[in-house]
Amino acid sequence: MKRIYLLLTVLLATNCAELQQVVNQLPEDSSALTNADIASGLRQALEFGIDRQVTKLTQKDGFFKNELVKILLPEELRKVDKALRDIGLGNLADEGLKVLNRAAEDAVKEATPIFIDAVKNITFADAKNILLGNDKAATDYLKSKTQSSLYNKFKPVINTSFSKVGADQIWTNLITKYNAIPFTNNVNTDLTDYVTNEALKGVYIMIAVEEKEIRTKMGSRTTALLQKVFALQD
Repeated sequence: MKRIYLLLTVLLATNCAELQQVVNQLPEDSSALTNADIASGLRQALEFGIDRQVTKLTQKDGFFKNELVKILLPEELRKVDKALRDIGLGNLADEGLKVLNRAAEDAVKEATPIFIDAVKNITFADAKNILLGNDKAATDYLKSKTQSSLYNKFKPVINTSFSKVGADQIWTNLITKYNAIPFTNNVNTDLTDYVTNEALKGVYIMIAVEEKEIRTKMGSRTTALLQKVFALQD
């Protein structure tokens, strides 16, 4: 009501050009949003990233057939892959790559509650600046605050998944065969560490996909909170 009275007073006292300048300086209704409100909206966007995008990774071929996150061989094992193919063991090499992705798919399924807890517990010190940042600013902030702790929680899950999908046996066999090839240097790669980091990278990538959707497409803001908060950055 005070806003209406102010506009009427200005209308009587100024010309149109002066009126427009005053209106431009008036506070928007969105100013009622607090840092806590904005933080809640950012958390909800990240939770939707897990629900809508990260869950895709838990399906068969969720990593293996998704070019955004597919886990490739680490550089030191690419020579293993080539050497095995050169001696007619291409099928074994193909299977070695596939089981790395299968382990990630299985592990993300088991670890989804870990990611959800990380989002719920994250504290946004300056939520408005993150809201007004780039298309994946909230995801980048989540990554900076959680990657180390999530790695420590996620690595044992990856290790278990390696055994579950048979990746440990396949890679032991694969590396043994490679090390038996004359004139090659033996390799002993920590694949659990490698896949843990690659799988975490994939999780953050998919959360960022959903964050961008919410930021750029109003139809993706499916709750009143998302609509209210992300209207500030439009």
